[in-house]
Amino acid sequence: MFQFFKHFLVAAMAVALTLVQGYSDPGACSGACWAHDPAIIQRTSDGKYYKFNTGGNIEIATATNIAGPWTLKGFVLTSGSSISNAGSKDCWAPDVSLVNGVYHLYYSVSTFGTQNSAIGLATSTTLDPGSWTDKGAVGVTSSAGKSYNAIDGNLIAVGSDYYLNFGSFWGDIFQVKLNAAATKGGGAAAYNIEYDSTGGSPCEGSYMFYYSDYYYLTWSRGVCCGYDTTKPAAGAEYKIMMCRSKSATGSFVDKNGKACTASGGSVLLESHGNIYGPGGQGVFTDSTKGLVLYYHYANTNVGLGDGSYLFGWNVLKWSDGWPSV
Repeated sequence: MFQFFKHFLVAAMAVALTLVQGYSDPGACSGACWAHDPAIIQRTSDGKYYKFNTGGNIEIATATNIAGPWTLKGFVLTSGSSISNAGSKDCWAPDVSLVNGVYHLYYSVSTFGTQNSAIGLATSTTLDPGSWTDKGAVGVTSSAGKSYNAIDGNLIAVGSDYYLNFGSFWGDIFQVKLNAAATKGGGAAAYNIEYDSTGGSPCEGSYMFYYSDYYYLTWSRGVCCGYDTTKPAAGAEYKIMMCRSKSATGSFVDKNGKACTASGGSVLLESHGNIYGPGGQGVFTDSTKGLVLYYHYANTNVGLGDGSYLFGWNVLKWSDGWPSV
């Protein structure tokens, strides 16, 4: 009887903890679970999972299940980018999509804390190491004094049109229309779709997806890195924010109806328990699980250094037209 009550008490405490923190813990992960700004896609031919990471000119890991075991297979740009810019040998922030039967991977070339930035493109028909062709710059660049920072590209298809969301710190999140092949900026000027004017809360790493008549804009807000050397004030670390709109090109609002361009934004996922600073997120449709949010995070029981970040994922739940974790 004592053992029964002991197990009952432990289970009750676990439920209570979940209710207090308000979030589900990340799904299981085994193998090569390190991550920074991950991008996930399933290959159409066989359903194999591919995980791309910032690091080593874009790491490639594969698995037969989103939970792993993940195996590091190689890199996208083994010699770096052809873009003539500082940082071309250390590309960041992959974003991967299937465009007209060809996989497009957008990446960033920059140096930390500057606006000397450009977004590039590599393509492949298989996703595998050695199959990628660097197409260079897509025409989205920035320099000191510009209203935006041209990093963290994210492609969204709207019918037959393609748009690239991007931005970090300066002016926050912008969008520009690409050409019909999704390889170059189409000549139109970039415009702002998210801006936090309150200061002290940098926003970057946007990801947009469509679900049930709405376009959902997510982004990472707060301090991304260096937690092991300078831990931010409580709540100032990375968290995942969201707004939604009937249009992919603007008028995004949060749960309270506040405009995304006027400091609006509702929290989708933030630090809880031993999960610290989740961000660098994306969303994809898993062939068996439905819509899945993925991201990187630090586990306070493992380490706060950038090299200790882990891959996290959760199946999204829905209530009143808004996702939750």
